[in-house]
Order: sequence, then structure tokens, then C-alpha cells
Amino acid sequence: MESAHRGKQSIEFLHRPAILSFASVAGKKEAQGPLANCFDIVSEDTTFGEKSWEKAETQMQKTALQLALDKAGMTEKDLDAAFVGDLLNQCVGSSFSMRGNGIPTLGLYGACSTMAESLLLAGMSISAGFCRRSLALTSSHFASSERQYRFPLGYGGQRTPTAQWTVTGAGAVILGQTGNGPFLRNATIGTIVDRGIKDANNMGAAMAPAAFETLRAHFDDLSLAPEDYDLIVTGDLGKLGHQIVNELFSREGVQLGTRYQDCGMMIFDLEKQDVHCGGSGCGCSASVLCGHLLGKMRRHELTRLLFCGTGALLSPLTTQQGESVPAVCHAVSIETERS
Repeated sequence: MESAHRGKQSIEFLHRPAILSFASVAGKKEAQGPLANCFDIVSEDTTFGEKSWEKAETQMQKTALQLALDKAGMTEKDLDAAFVGDLLNQCVGSSFSMRGNGIPTLGLYGACSTMAESLLLAGMSISAGFCRRSLALTSSHFASSERQYRFPLGYGGQRTPTAQWTVTGAGAVILGQTGNGPFLRNATIGTIVDRGIKDANNMGAAMAPAAFETLRAHFDDLSLAPEDYDLIVTGDLGKLGHQIVNELFSREGVQLGTRYQDCGMMIFDLEKQDVHCGGSGCGCSASVLCGHLLGKMRRHELTRLLFCGTGALLSPLTTQQGESVPAVCHAVSIETERS
């Protein structure tokens, strides 16, 4: 049997999964940003008609899933497996969105890297022949995340300059064995990296080293270079984390240039919207990928994309105990051509 393993931590999809459909849902603040026209559905009601922020997040996932199914002309019965996750404790947003729909489900937690993780695993299930069609689905909600990780919204605490704004959004991708694409080409599974950052309001600095390590491994394992991609995007490092990644590569004589961008900087207008260092959350990279980036690939405005989800693997408890913030980054390359 031919091995798909490449280098230390990368894989090549020997049978490249095709992206059959994708869908994005976003909230009110995201609709005020530069990518407003890219989302399938935008809600002016941040509760999405529900009685709690957590139920609102579940509703976002349900909406994104149904949109993706409708676009593909499918029903829940057509999916062999779902890889889903969110930021809430025990991934209840995902569990409650999937209950009763009959889809075989694997719940994931990779913090804000979950969209890349779910896409990577869904792609592996297709390429290896375990599934005919699989789903990658991820979300986050500003209010539910603030309540869990920081303070209730009514607290009115002042946010530090390095803080980021959790995106209210969701993204869904359906993969299949055949289709018109775009297609997953290869991927790099990230390692857990911890550089001793203890400030829970400085996620960019905590996650940037993990993004650097995964990107470097991706290039080394697959004999690639930044120039092989039209665009390289990290999940949600924000302004500071983006700067750190550029500096780390610059020390090694590699200039990423304008081909490197970050979803946390793309989804909001950092000058006009009060988001400090930019966007964050599972829904940040999910909604940017499924609303903006894959749309550009379908229109052939992008040919080769390297999508890198970054996640800070902390909890309120570890922060209270004075622990540092471990981080991870997973990378998935997507191309418009299968060959």
C-alpha cells in the first residue's frame, strides 16, 4: 500500500478530495467589515432568534450545514461522517447542532485551529476511502466565548491593546471523492508549541510560534516554498501575531511578503472597527475560508491556497492557575486543479 506520509508531519492526499460545497454564516459586526458581501447569511440579530448565546451558536452551525447541503443538492443522509467543533466547554455548540440528524459525528477541539483540523480529517477520510462524502463544520460566537473565557458582557471590563475580538460566525465544507473542486492537495499536522506566554489576552503572540513551526515543517516536508502559493493565510493571529510570524521567517532569510495574510486581519477593518488586534475564534477562519477564500478559488481568482488554522489551547482554569498558553497550527493546501 502506497504511503501518504511525507517528511516528519505532513501527508499528501493520494486521492484528492473535492470540495463539493461550502457555506458561511456571520453576525452583525462581521457584516460591518470588508468581507460583508462574501458571507452567505448575515444576521442583524446576534441571538439568531434564540434565548441564549450558546443556542445562537448552535443555530449558526445548523444554518451553515443546511446551506452547504442545499448547495450540493444533498440531505443529511448523504453524509458518511461529520467533523465538527467549537470553543464551548465539551463542544456543546456542535453536539447540540448535530443531535437528531443521523449524521455519524466526530467532535473536535483544536481551539481556533478547529476549521483546519476538521478539514484535514475530513479530507483524510475521503482520500483513504473511509467516506464517500464528509463534512467539516466549525463556529464561534463573541458573546458565548466572552462569557466562558473572560467576563460576562455586562461586566464592562477594559480590553488590552493585544486583545482580539471573537468572531460570530460559522463555516461548513462538504467534501467528496469526485467533483469539480477545488481540491485538497496535502496537509501538515501541527505540534503543540509553548513559548511561555501567560497573558490570556495576547493570543497572537502565543500562537505565532506554532504557525511558524507548522509552516516551516510544511515547506520542508513537501519540498515547497512560499512562492509555490498564491496566498498563505493563518487562522486568527491578528495584527501582532502576523507581524511575529513575518519576523520569525525573516530571521531565516525568508520573506513571506504580501502573499501572507491573516483571517483575523481580513474579516474586520482594524482602523474603523474597535477590535484592537483583529478577529479570533473558530468562526474567524471558518467564515473567511467558506465565505471569501473558497469563493475566490471557485472564480479562479486564486489557484493555490495554503490555509493554516491556529489555536490557543488554554482554558479559564489553566489561566487562573498561572499556566502558559500552548498553541497548535494545522495547514491544508487547496488547489483549483486536481492533477
